[in-house]
Amino acid sequence: MPTAKLFISLLCFSLLTLSVTARPYVLVLSQEDFKDEPPSDPDSSPEWDEFGDSDSHKSEEDLDPGSWRQIFEPTSTQPQPQPQSDTEALYYSAVTKLMTGDARLIEEGSGEIETAAESGYPAAQSVLGLDNWSAKKNKEDKFGGVILTVQNPMDSDSFASKLEHSMSLWTQQGKKGIWINLPLQHSNLVHSAVKAGFRYHHAESDYLMLVYWIPHTPDSIPANASHRLGVGAFVVNNKREVLVVQETSGRFGGTGVWKMPTGAVNEGEDICDAVIREVKEETGVETEFVEVLAFRQSHKSFFQKSDLFFVCMLQPQSFDIQSQASEIEATKWMPVEDYAAQPFVQENELFDFIAKICLSKLNDNYTGFSNVPTTTSSGKKTYLYLNNDAIGSHLLASKEQA
Repeated sequence: MPTAKLFISLLCFSLLTLSVTARPYVLVLSQEDFKDEPPSDPDSSPEWDEFGDSDSHKSEEDLDPGSWRQIFEPTSTQPQPQPQSDTEALYYSAVTKLMTGDARLIEEGSGEIETAAESGYPAAQSVLGLDNWSAKKNKEDKFGGVILTVQNPMDSDSFASKLEHSMSLWTQQGKKGIWINLPLQHSNLVHSAVKAGFRYHHAESDYLMLVYWIPHTPDSIPANASHRLGVGAFVVNNKREVLVVQETSGRFGGTGVWKMPTGAVNEGEDICDAVIREVKEETGVETEFVEVLAFRQSHKSFFQKSDLFFVCMLQPQSFDIQSQASEIEATKWMPVEDYAAQPFVQENELFDFIAKICLSKLNDNYTGFSNVPTTTSSGKKTYLYLNNDAIGSHLLASKEQA
């Protein structure tokens, strides 16, 4: 059996390059695997005596349930076992393909090994080291890097060891940026990652992202999002009245200033949808998006982030007001001239400028940016905000006819 073990170990080693190319997993061999004799006599080892020899009655298969020997070396007394489940059958098929030396079959076998491991088959998990390190969540990004998501609990020492081996492999493969996604429940692994040279990139409510740049070249990992988006709603009815609110807290709380409904754009939300939502939440008024009138950029406004604020014109679809009790003290329809004449608006250059833009729009002396639904090169639905002047109107008409 030592000779057979040597043969299988050498065969696995010869396939390592191909298998690593096919899937990101590691087969670990030690020097002991290449010896014909056992490394030592168990009976002469004091440490072994402390544990006794209670396993001496067990078969080799019991002691090594992940062995591939039984698949390829059936004997008359111990024929090749029949799979007891679909997952086990998938594992046997995968091992057979891995041993063919055919690159295409190795690719297929690697995928089957991963599938069997994800289904919980212990031998497949042993092959891939998937007990706590999920290859399914270890994927390459579009820029020669790797994104690793830790799925299952593990202690920091085990994580550090696996990370060290993986970093060595990724370095050999010429990978660049390494991303580790640590869900909140695995925050115990942060110290090990930082100790290995990783740094914080960003954090969300349920995970922390850490990054590491491998090559000895300038780090080109993109920075975390630098801006947040805000919206303000200029909602005017056919009486030239603008929808305004007084806030209960914040900068304008208790000041008596009447202002436009405002708010932040949620992740994955379009500007035109966000402003409609904010008006509905704060005032109960249903609206339809018309166009973006203007936007401004400011810096160091929210945890040192920059801020983009879009002033949008909306057309009301309802007129009954239901103020948001938690944030809004009062809401009303106010003549637009009275809004613009407020001392705070006139004394604040930015607010005064925005008010004049809104008045110019009502007097048909200003054209903003309408939203045009379109599709990106990757097939995603998005909006292009287009100046709706004579040329813009012609382009819109051409798009509608297409």
